[in-house]
Amino acid sequence: MFSSLFKSKAFIRIVGKTMAGYIRLVRRTSSESDDPPGFIKKNLPDTPLIIAMWHGQGMLLPFIRPRDDIKVAIMVAKHIDGDIVHASLKPFGLTTIRGAGAGRKGKDKGGFAALRACMTALRSDTTVALTGDIPPGPARKAGIGIVTLAKLSGRAILPCAVVTKRYIKLNTWSGFTINLPFSKMVLAGGNQVRVPRHADAEELEAARQTLEDELNETTARAYRIAGTKERGISARGEPPAFGLKLRAYSWLTHMFQPAAPLLLRYRERQGKEEKSCIPERLGYASTKRPTGDLVWVHAASVGEATAVFHLIEKLKGERPDLNILLTTGTVTSANLARARLPDGVIHQYVPLDAPDFMRRFFDHWQPATIILTESEIWPNMINEARIRDIPLVLVNGRISSRSFRRWRKQMRTANPLFSSLDLVLAQNDGYAGSFERLGSRNVIAGGNLKMDAPPPPVKEPAVRKFRQAIGKRPVFLAASTHTGEDEIVADAHASLRKDFPDLLTIIVPRHPERGGAICTMLNGKDLTCAQRTKSDVPKPEDEVFVADTIGELGLFYALAPVAFIGGSLVPHGGQNPIEAIMLDTVVLTGPKVHNFEEAYAALLNSEACIEVENEKELTDQVRSLLRDPKGREELNARAQSTVDGMRGALETTTTAILKYLPAKQKNKKERQRAS
Repeated sequence: MFSSLFKSKAFIRIVGKTMAGYIRLVRRTSSESDDPPGFIKKNLPDTPLIIAMWHGQGMLLPFIRPRDDIKVAIMVAKHIDGDIVHASLKPFGLTTIRGAGAGRKGKDKGGFAALRACMTALRSDTTVALTGDIPPGPARKAGIGIVTLAKLSGRAILPCAVVTKRYIKLNTWSGFTINLPFSKMVLAGGNQVRVPRHADAEELEAARQTLEDELNETTARAYRIAGTKERGISARGEPPAFGLKLRAYSWLTHMFQPAAPLLLRYRERQGKEEKSCIPERLGYASTKRPTGDLVWVHAASVGEATAVFHLIEKLKGERPDLNILLTTGTVTSANLARARLPDGVIHQYVPLDAPDFMRRFFDHWQPATIILTESEIWPNMINEARIRDIPLVLVNGRISSRSFRRWRKQMRTANPLFSSLDLVLAQNDGYAGSFERLGSRNVIAGGNLKMDAPPPPVKEPAVRKFRQAIGKRPVFLAASTHTGEDEIVADAHASLRKDFPDLLTIIVPRHPERGGAICTMLNGKDLTCAQRTKSDVPKPEDEVFVADTIGELGLFYALAPVAFIGGSLVPHGGQNPIEAIMLDTVVLTGPKVHNFEEAYAALLNSEACIEVENEKELTDQVRSLLRDPKGREELNARAQSTVDGMRGALETTTTAILKYLPAKQKNKKERQRAS
């Protein structure tokens, strides 16, 4: 009922007229000045013009119109907000062009039709006005569409801003501003931006950047002349200061510090910390810092660490002069790092995010650049980097929809953190847009590093030993399983052994410490099992083999023709399917794969993996695949082709990061030649 009322023409007309009346009230009750003086009249000879303003700053746009006989059309979005804006502009004699830019996701919102309409308007001697930035952001980043319009039309872009000293700024992506009456109003203009008719892509980008700079300068100048400054959106390159909540977080974590050793010892008894490395969690280094510049790479756990191993190798190849420190936060990832890191790369546990621990860590290691992985946003870590002016880079960035919504509700907390990141390399356009809307200003959709990762290591002697023990037994693998999935796999095995009496099922739990509990569960279902930590290879009577070790997943992919990838039948979000595909293992997955949504979507669209909903479907698919070698071969071929099409993130990421690394120091011979 209310929805239809708000969309009715009568409601839109009433609201539009009310807004028009309010806009007139603001002007009538405010003193007015323009800067530079008379800038509107000075630009009249160049009409029709393309007037550009920042999104959220257009409430007083009607007053840019220099004379009543000058025709002006304003681009307005094709939704109900746009309908209301259209109704509010009509009393001022202004027309509208309906449409909006496509934004990062590339979804057409009428932008192409609006571009054609703008061209028609300019040819008919009508000035057009539109915003430089495109919903849903980032704010204050000019889009390419407006400079393309200038190129095609040959008309100049005039950067403008109309502001008042008194205003209210809403918590929207653009900081929509409600100008208040009884104030000082300033109309400011910048230098015209012209784009050559035959501009290439490089010249278009240069024009876009010039327009962006002009709009930022013009808007800041307008607020300065009005006697205030704009709140909420900081100048480019100057992240806003930490607010009350972030300062409270810092204070609370400072107060927590004396209790941290007790918490860590409790976690150590649970197997979640290494006793010898607890001092590292308090910021005490366990090894000496090497001489020279050092880059700190942080990856929280196994998945993130796996994603950056080959990036670290690539960086070492590009910059062998640099020292690299990798920190992780879990026992599993620490053991994996020790096994797979290149020679010369240091591993430490990341300190808890408390002020003194972080300060101690920074004092010892003195990183020149910090590279974070995926979604590692820790306030005290970021604050310490800001204080020391250390570049912060986030690679393989992703942020879940739930986390994004939570951050958006706390923009005064999110903006200082996300805008502190000097560079964000997101896994795809969707994640890139989310980072931009949270305040990150330099974002590249660089792809997923996990697509470029090499196959997990496989030790051939171990493979031969297993094959000898297994013989001709059919093998089914359940990889990276989580609590709740092992029972499903056990029931599937019980059903499958009717068709494959000598079937061997291998379970590789995501958290190896669960190995004993899984065997207890299997024994309760009358299934004989063995653990890798207690038995090198399965015996002929073992029906299920629990691989509760670290860093051997490649071995078991090499043994199994079919694998169910865990974390996908429980609400975890899935695990990486690429490692299995690279070792020619057919992938089965549950539907809950939001952590790897893009990869699974591409695989499913290519019919390169199979989705199952429950134990019955898992059983049926494994049975069918074990009986069909040719079908498995075709699936593997499609999967390899799909994965090949998603590669390229490593090169993009490395190229972007190199700009943020410390300058290469000349060695002794180079210094002698230079002198």
